[in-house]
Amino acid sequence: MMDTVIRRIRARMTLLAVDESGMSTVEYAIGTIAAAAFGAILYSVVTGDSIVSALTNLIGRALTTNV
Repeated sequence: MMDTVIRRIRARMTLLAVDESGMSTVEYAIGTIAAAAFGAILYSVVTGDSIVSALTNLIGRALTTNV
């Protein structure tokens, strides 16, 4: 009798430890927020004056290279 109770408790504890329902929604939400934040930071960096001028200089040097 006690063996059966222990097995049931152990099975229930295992099920609770493995159950991930609801967790994926939170993971998707955090991932979406992180991706949006990364995109905003990347946009602000790329549209900054220093990046635009550096890319312009790089392209200009590549096009005017003497071979």
